[in-house]
Amino acid sequence: MQDKNTTHSTFSQLFQTILSKKIWTRIKSLNPNLDSYVKKLFAPKLIQLIMLAHLEQKKSLQEISFSLSNEHLSQSLQLESISASQLSRRLQDLPTNIADQLLGEHVRQVGINTSMEAVRQTIGRLNLIDSSTVSLAFTLYPWAKFRKTKSGIKLHLGLNFYKEPIPVNGLITEAKKNDKTQMDKLVVYDKDVINVFDRGYVDYEKFDEYCEAGIRFVTRLKENAYTQEIKAAYISEDSPIEEDLIVILGKNQTKMKHELRLVVTKDTQGNPVMILTNVFDKSAEEIGSIYRNRWKIELFFKWIKQHLQIKHLYGQSPAAVVNQIMIALITYCALMLMKLKSGYQGTLLQVTRILRECLYEEFSVFVRKIHCKYGKSTKGRRRLKHEILFEATEKQVEAGEFYLLNDLTYDPVIL
Repeated sequence: MQDKNTTHSTFSQLFQTILSKKIWTRIKSLNPNLDSYVKKLFAPKLIQLIMLAHLEQKKSLQEISFSLSNEHLSQSLQLESISASQLSRRLQDLPTNIADQLLGEHVRQVGINTSMEAVRQTIGRLNLIDSSTVSLAFTLYPWAKFRKTKSGIKLHLGLNFYKEPIPVNGLITEAKKNDKTQMDKLVVYDKDVINVFDRGYVDYEKFDEYCEAGIRFVTRLKENAYTQEIKAAYISEDSPIEEDLIVILGKNQTKMKHELRLVVTKDTQGNPVMILTNVFDKSAEEIGSIYRNRWKIELFFKWIKQHLQIKHLYGQSPAAVVNQIMIALITYCALMLMKLKSGYQGTLLQVTRILRECLYEEFSVFVRKIHCKYGKSTKGRRRLKHEILFEATEKQVEAGEFYLLNDLTYDPVIL
């Protein structure tokens, strides 16, 4: 529990889901021995420390240990000190299913907030699937097989995309694992969702299974693939689409049972792009637009590698590595929740920067600062965007945070 003076702080808002008693009651029912012999660094405090380490880009457990010399942090966590060795043991011993459950709860909270805005696209709900590799030293991580002289891990990810990209499913394996072996764990079994992935996941046998199960997908076909044309649709001269075909893939033993759709367009250099799908109820232009959204998962990987500290791992065991990377995904979702709660329309990087500056101040201060236009001089009193601030307050109340109604320090009209 936090000190009563920090209940309405930006810190408490950031960790609101982590601090939920209801969630930890459910987690402990699945992990009855959790924290049984722990004296100080209980699981919620450990996760908060690692989240802050990602947020502030701490490079080692020693740096995390030193961070408790900050009086505000120590008071907020009610933890005076902890050694690097204790952090290491707790990160290694923490059951990996806990991070999975916390990620799922954060995703649910993001969904609640985004649904308030009725965010829907004409192309529908997308589940973007891809993986990213983190290279590691072979001497420190011999279990993470990659190459003869180098180790590595691979983050396989399912990313929901509405208005914002949200990681809903993450798997960490050794880098040598083939992407196709993890595909079944990442696809969404929902007829309203379109799974989007690159040609590294092309598998004719799987595609037949997905067609039979009603799993919709859009991917890119390999250039050397054998296709048998069944039917061709008319394409207007002003369309960016070159061809819209119904085809059968493979031949002999590899021949598919189900017909698929092949949409051919061009990239910015004029090279042909062959897009394969089992979605027949959308136009060829929409299919092209759906596949172009796949690059957003590449941007996501780049963002978390640059702004959340996953290039510097805090532990060497498989459990410690999995826990750290999953907590990084939780941190991303927590930042997204802060953005949604504040009604901010700018970048997540700006949210991260402002959050670092006023982490221990009132949440109302964070909201005011996030909407402040820096670098612009004005004469007289600047007019405020009351509509945006009202929406931020409305989100809080709709999410069940009624304490704002009784908090005299939070007044969006006078901020």
